[in-house]
Amino acid sequence: MELLQLQYFLRVARMEHVTEAARSLHVTQSSLSKTIQRLEEDLGVPLFDRIGRKLRLNEFGRRFLRRAERALFELEQGKQELSDLSNPEHGTLELAVTTASTLPQILREFRKKRPYIQFHVQMLSTHEMVNLLHRGEVDFCLSSPPVQGEDIECEIVFVDPILVAVPKGHRLADRSSVSLAELRDEWFVGVKKGYGTRDLVDSVCESAGFVPKYVYEGDEPARLSILVEAELGIAFIPSTASYSSDHITFLQIENDEFVREIALLSHRSRYISRAALDFREVVVEYFGTISKQTM
Repeated sequence: MELLQLQYFLRVARMEHVTEAARSLHVTQSSLSKTIQRLEEDLGVPLFDRIGRKLRLNEFGRRFLRRAERALFELEQGKQELSDLSNPEHGTLELAVTTASTLPQILREFRKKRPYIQFHVQMLSTHEMVNLLHRGEVDFCLSSPPVQGEDIECEIVFVDPILVAVPKGHRLADRSSVSLAELRDEWFVGVKKGYGTRDLVDSVCESAGFVPKYVYEGDEPARLSILVEAELGIAFIPSTASYSSDHITFLQIENDEFVREIALLSHRSRYISRAALDFREVVVEYFGTISKQTM
């Protein structure tokens, strides 16, 4: 059994499509198919049920996938550990986030401490982020909501109040606070379902007796303030994403503990480099400072 066979198997198992998997691996479809076939011959069992060009993992494949992922995970951790030991001042920090409002400030502070460490950040839905986390492909995730799991280390770093953003000229713009009941007939702009804050907002509003009506649902939380300024709708925005503006008023929500929890997540078995440990320290210090300022 060869390492290349395992790498190809994982890609096909995740995509369940030979043509797409071959394209993503930059190999020919026939080469990929032959590699998978040799792996199945080595194992003595078929790993997929074949339906045209699509493949579907069978019971043998699902069981072998768990083992193959674990084996490649450990090899990748060993590679990262050796890289960290041989060149601790360089390397790449892999990050995934579902909330990015505080990330620029955090990365600015981290760069002061580790100027030669590069970082790669992905903005993902909660489901996409958890998949990367389980596969051990990221050092840390900054997530709201928190995610629990046997292989997930979850540390709550901040409790973030949710505010209501309304444009100047709105009927509520001269207020400092508003109840959820007063918002039942409003039109909202927001992110798509699957993002933590959106799922939290929908759940809290349903508990208050209404379902928010959205005129816009997107993938970029930072765009919501621009849409509010354009008077397309109002928005629920975390306090960490609010800012002083001549065009928007941010209102507190009355009589409701409407907050989101921000958590720092990591895989319990992933090797944590020295740079990653420094990143965690920066995150904890940053949110600790914010907490003191709001007390």
